Amino acid sequence: HILNQKDLNMRQRRWLELLSYYDCEIRYHPRKENVVADALSRKEREPLRVRAFVMTIGLDLHKQILNAQTEAKKLKNIKKEDVG
Repeated sequence: HILNQKDLNMRQRRWLELLSYYDCEIRYHPRKENVVADALSRKEREPLRVRAFVMTIGLDLHKQILNAQTEAKKLKNIKKEDVG
């Protein structure tokens, strides 16, 4: 346990100094009792498959959007809806 050790290395000393600023209680849990941390520390057996989607945006995207909006506003492209 780090709090009961006589000789600490520099990293351990820095951690203890950092922890001294907080009002906390550090408890030791034997490995067999600490199953949550043990499960989180294990590596996965098979790597997860990741699907990536790459979208390339051209430099004229702004112009394409404006043209599409203008075209959509034309009377021939407006659908008649029954609002009654």
